[in-house]
Amino acid sequence: MSFPRSSGILLHPTSLPGRWGVGDLGTAAFEFAEFLSSAGQSIWQVLPLGPTGYGDSPYQCFSAFAGNPLLLSLHCWLSEQDLKQAPRFPDERVDYESVSDFKLRMLHRAHQNFLRSASAEDKAKFEEFRQREQHWLADYSLFRSLKNKFGGVAWPKWDRQFALREPTALRNARRELAEDIQREEFFQFLFFYQWRALKGDCEEKHIRIMGDLPIYVAHDSADVWSHPEYFHLDNHGNPIRIAGVPPDYFSATGQLWGNPLYRWDRMKADGYSWWIERFRASFRLFDMLRVDHFRGFQAYWEVPAGEKTAQNGRWVKGPGEELFAAIESELGPLPILAENLGVITPEVEAIRDRFGFPGMAILQFAFGNDPQGPSFRPHNYPRNLVAYTGTHDNDTVVGWWTSKPGEGSIRTDEDIRKERAATKAYLDLNEEQINWKFIRTLMASVADTVIFPLQDVLGAGSEARINVPGTATGNWRWRFRGEALDGRFAGRLREMASLYDRLTLRKCSSAESANAPNQASSAKSRNSG
Repeated sequence: MSFPRSSGILLHPTSLPGRWGVGDLGTAAFEFAEFLSSAGQSIWQVLPLGPTGYGDSPYQCFSAFAGNPLLLSLHCWLSEQDLKQAPRFPDERVDYESVSDFKLRMLHRAHQNFLRSASAEDKAKFEEFRQREQHWLADYSLFRSLKNKFGGVAWPKWDRQFALREPTALRNARRELAEDIQREEFFQFLFFYQWRALKGDCEEKHIRIMGDLPIYVAHDSADVWSHPEYFHLDNHGNPIRIAGVPPDYFSATGQLWGNPLYRWDRMKADGYSWWIERFRASFRLFDMLRVDHFRGFQAYWEVPAGEKTAQNGRWVKGPGEELFAAIESELGPLPILAENLGVITPEVEAIRDRFGFPGMAILQFAFGNDPQGPSFRPHNYPRNLVAYTGTHDNDTVVGWWTSKPGEGSIRTDEDIRKERAATKAYLDLNEEQINWKFIRTLMASVADTVIFPLQDVLGAGSEARINVPGTATGNWRWRFRGEALDGRFAGRLREMASLYDRLTLRKCSSAESANAPNQASSAKSRNSG
C-alpha cells in the first residue's frame, strides 16, 4: 500500500515536556499535535507504547498489547491536592527511577479515588473495557501482579507453579491478588481512554499516527509467559536461542538483543492467530505501522543463549510472505512501512514488493560505507518509500555531522572525512544549517513520505540522541522544553511542505480509511480529567 505524499515528525511521547518528569498523553501531547498541524505535518510517528522493563526500552516491553502507565496524564481521578507533594524533576532528561516511584504512587491513589467516587456509568465503562480486552488483559494483569508479588524478578525465577502456569496456582493467585489485578486493569483502562482522546484530536487535525511494531517481544513479558509454546524455551522457561543481528554500521560485534526466538512451526499450525491479533490491536491504536526488523520475517539471525556478542550466530529461514498473507486475509490491505535496513536480500524485497509495503531510506547513511548507501541517495529513491534524516537509532544530524569515531564503531577518521566530503558535494552545502539542508533535501525528493526526528528540526546535537544501539542503559531519556518549539519552526516546515506538495489540507478519503484495518472509533474531546 502506498501512502499519500506527506511529511511528518518522529517523537516518542516520553520526550514531551511536562510537570511529571516524563512526557505523557496530557496537555503537551495535544499541544504537539497543534504544532504539527500548524507546521503542515500530517504524520506523528511514535515508538512502541508498551510498558517498559529493563533499560526502559520501548523495544523491551512487558506486553505487546498493553500501554505504558508512565505515559498516563495525572489529571484523571487525581486532584491538585493529591499532586501537591510532587518532587521537582529534570526538564530535559527522564529520571525513570524517581518518575516511576512517583507516578505509580499517584496512579494507585487514582485507582482508590475511582473506586470511592466513580459514577455507575464510569464503572460500567470500566467493566465493558475489561470484558472487551479480556483476551490479553487477563494474562497481562495477572502477570504484572505476580511480578510485583515476587519482587520484580523475571518470571522464570518465580515459584515454579506460577512460572509454569499450573491451573490451581493461577486460580489461587487470581483470588489472592484480586485488588492488584483490578488496579492493573484500571491503568490500562485509563491508557486506552487517554490515547483515544489524543488520537481523535489528531484525526480532527488530519494527522495520522504511525506506530511501531517490534518483530520480537521481551522474554520477561506476559506474551512469553502466557504462550511459552510459541517460543524456543527450556523446561524452566529460559531462552534456548535468542535474537540479534550480525556486525553492522552500529556495532563491530553486532547487536545481541536477547529476545527469545519464535517457534514458527507452532505459530503456523495455529494459523498465525497470535500475529493476527497483535496486528489487529496495533491498528486499533495507529493509522500506519512501521514493522521493525522486517527482514527477520524472511530470515533471522539466531544466536545460542549464553553468547556474549551476536557474532556467533546464523541465518535461519522465517515464515516469509505466508505470514503477511494470513494477516492480510483476516484484516485487509495493511498500511505498513517495512524497516528494510541492514543486510537485505532479494527474497526480503520480494515480500515487500508483493504486498506493496514501502521501504525505508536514511539520509545519514547515504554518503559513507553502508552497503545500501547508493539506494539512500535521493536521486535513486522510488516514490513508494519513507525517507528519514535519521531514526531513533541514529545520532542527530548535527551530532552525526560533528561526530568522531566512537568505541566499537567501524567508522574510522578517514571514513568520516570521505563521508563529509561526499555529503558536501552531493548537497551543495553552503550557508544553510546541515539539519535544514537534510530536511529540505528530503522534502524535495520523490519519496511519498518523509519523516524527521524532532531533534533534527530543533538542530540539537548529540546530547539529544535518544538511543545508542548495543548499549543497555542510559537511553530513551531525552526530553525537549516546551518553549523550544515556536512559530519559526512551524512556519519553516509549513513553507517547505507547501513548496514540495506535501501539505495535507483534507481528511483521508473513505477509500483510504477503508484500507486501515479495524480502526477504533476516536474520542472527540481532550482528556482533561
